[in-house]
Amino acid sequence: MNAAKMTTSDFLDALASGQPTPGGGGAAALTGSQAAALVSMVINFTVGKKKYADVEEEMRGCLARSEALRAALLAAVDADADAFDAVAATYSLPKETDEEKAARTAAMQDALKHAAVVPFEMAEKCLEIIRLAAPVGAKGNSNVVSDAATALYLAFAALKSALVNVNINLKFIKDEAFVTAWSAKVAALLADADAAYVEAKSAIETTLGVTL
Repeated sequence: MNAAKMTTSDFLDALASGQPTPGGGGAAALTGSQAAALVSMVINFTVGKKKYADVEEEMRGCLARSEALRAALLAAVDADADAFDAVAATYSLPKETDEEKAARTAAMQDALKHAAVVPFEMAEKCLEIIRLAAPVGAKGNSNVVSDAATALYLAFAALKSALVNVNINLKFIKDEAFVTAWSAKVAALLADADAAYVEAKSAIETTLGVTL
């Protein structure tokens, strides 16, 4: 698919089509990438300005991270599609003999585990964006901090959307230890995201002087 090379129109056509990929996971990844881009935008309106010289170094560090996240999440659009396709491919494996059935089940379970990990890592990146929105919202150029608010909302939505795909894959995984461990990871990530969201929202509201 190579989402990075698709036009917005082509991607939306693919998303709306009767094909399974790109789907919700790809949309979440792209939304997260857009959130990172907006964080970068606020920073780029901040660095180089005399008024914000005292936070220049910090903001440049934030910019390096937001740009890395933007690239990683854009790449995750295709990674998510590949993970789904790998699961789908196991359904066509032969299942005539007991050996074939066992091999098919093992391949399917491995693919499902990978398909759970990919969106979880996507959600982790979205959490990083939410965390970046706090210092950028507090110290960035106040004329464009409203864009940091948009980034915050998009990143939070992308994170929760990504975790939907984690949970749906966990539902079909038979390895109870894996499911227990990763369910705990999801719960911990959500708790961290809620806390980071509240912190960033408060910082942005203080800068803007409005209630979001």
